[in-house]
Amino acid sequence: MLSDKARIFVQAGRGGDGSMSFRREAHVPRGGPDGGDGGRGGAVVLVCDDSLRDLQSFKRRAHYKADRGRHGEGSQRHGADGADLIVRVPPGTVATLEDGTVHDLVTPGQRAVVVDGGSGGRGNRRFSSSTRQAPRFAERGLDGGEGWIELRLKLLADVGLVGLPNAGKSSLLSRMTRAAPKVAGYPFTTLEPVLGTLEGADRQLILADIPGLIEVASEGAGLGHEFLAHVERTRLLVHLLDLAPLDGSDPEANFATIEHELELHDQRLARLPRILALSKADLVTEEEAQTARAHWRARLGEDVPVLVTSSAKHQGLDELATELLRRVPVREIGAPEDLEDVGELAEHRVFRPAARRGFKVNRVGDGLFRVEGEAVDRLIARHDLDNEEALIHVEGRLRRMGVLRALEAAGFQPGDDVEIAGIVFELDT
Repeated sequence: MLSDKARIFVQAGRGGDGSMSFRREAHVPRGGPDGGDGGRGGAVVLVCDDSLRDLQSFKRRAHYKADRGRHGEGSQRHGADGADLIVRVPPGTVATLEDGTVHDLVTPGQRAVVVDGGSGGRGNRRFSSSTRQAPRFAERGLDGGEGWIELRLKLLADVGLVGLPNAGKSSLLSRMTRAAPKVAGYPFTTLEPVLGTLEGADRQLILADIPGLIEVASEGAGLGHEFLAHVERTRLLVHLLDLAPLDGSDPEANFATIEHELELHDQRLARLPRILALSKADLVTEEEAQTARAHWRARLGEDVPVLVTSSAKHQGLDELATELLRRVPVREIGAPEDLEDVGELAEHRVFRPAARRGFKVNRVGDGLFRVEGEAVDRLIARHDLDNEEALIHVEGRLRRMGVLRALEAAGFQPGDDVEIAGIVFELDT
C-alpha cells in the first residue's frame, strides 16, 4: 500500500553550556577568565530525495532527534556544534508544523529546516569588562526546538487519470505504460494511486491512476477524500468517461459528478487543462462512439480534445499519447523555473508566522508578579539564579529590556517575588 500520510515528532539538539574557567599558568598568579562557548545544537532538516516514493518509512519510526552541542572548555576552547539530522522525504511532500508553517518539497535536493538547534551558552570570558574583570558565571545552552509534524504526500505526476470507479483508468494505464495496476470488473479496483511512465521520442511523462471518485468524495465519502490531493500536482487531467456503464448510469451525470467533485475539492483543479477520453469503445458500435464524440466536442468546445478509446483493442491510445506529449509542457526537474511552474499550478509557497516578541506583566498575588514572554524565558533558562553574579547580570538585562519599568508600573516594590518561566525569585532592585 502506498503510504501518503505520516505524523512524526522531531527534536533539535540542545546547545552546549558555556564554560566558567580561569587561566592557570605557572608564574601567573592572576590568570583571567578563559571559558569557551558551548556549541550549537543540531537542527532537524527535511531533504527531498528522488529515490523515495512514499512515506512508508515513517510508519516504522516516528521520533527523530538531532545531536546536542558540546560544552565549552577552559583555555577558550569552544564546544563543537551538534550535527544536523537529515530526514529524507519523497518529492511532493508537504510538511505542516504545529505553528502553521508549511514546507512544500518538490525538487530533489530541496531542504527545509523544521526545527532549529538550541544556541550554545557563552563562556565567562565573554562577560569580562573593565568593571567586571573576573566574572564567575557562564550561560547555559538552550533546548532545541521540538514538535509534531504532519507529512502529506501529493504525487508529482504530469498527467492524472480521473473518472468514476471502473471507468477503465487502470486498463488504459497498463496499455500506455509499463505500470501493472490491478484490473478487474468491479468498482474500486484501484485502492491507491499507481504511477506509470509514458515514453516519448525525447521525453517521458509520469501518468497517475487516481482511485475512482464518487459523489461527495470531497466531503470524505469513499476513497476520493484520501486521494483527491494527488490530483493537485498534475499539469493535465485525462477524464475517462465510460461509453457503456455496466450499471446503466447516464454518462452525462457521471461526467458532471467527477467535475463537480474536483471543483469542490480545490478551485485550482477546475483550471487545469483537460482531455476527455471516451473509454470502452469496443462495447458500443462505431456509429454510437462517433455520435458520442461529436456530442462531447460540441459541448466542451475546441479547448478540450475528445478521443474515443478502447484499452482492449488499443484503439485511440496512440492518438492520446501524442496529445499528452504535445499538451504537457516540458518540466526540467531541478531547474529554477520548475519551482515557478509548480507554484503556478499548485500555489507552491512557504508560510512562516511572525515571531512572537515582547512580554507582559501580571500581578498574580500579594507581592507576586508573573512576567511572560519568549525573550525573558530564554534569559532565565540561560542562567543559574543561585549564582549571585549571574542573578545580578540577569537583573541588568531585565532593566535594559524594560521589564523592571513594566513591573514598577504594575505596582512592584523592592523585595517582591517575580515569576519567570516557572521560576520564582526575589528582586531587590
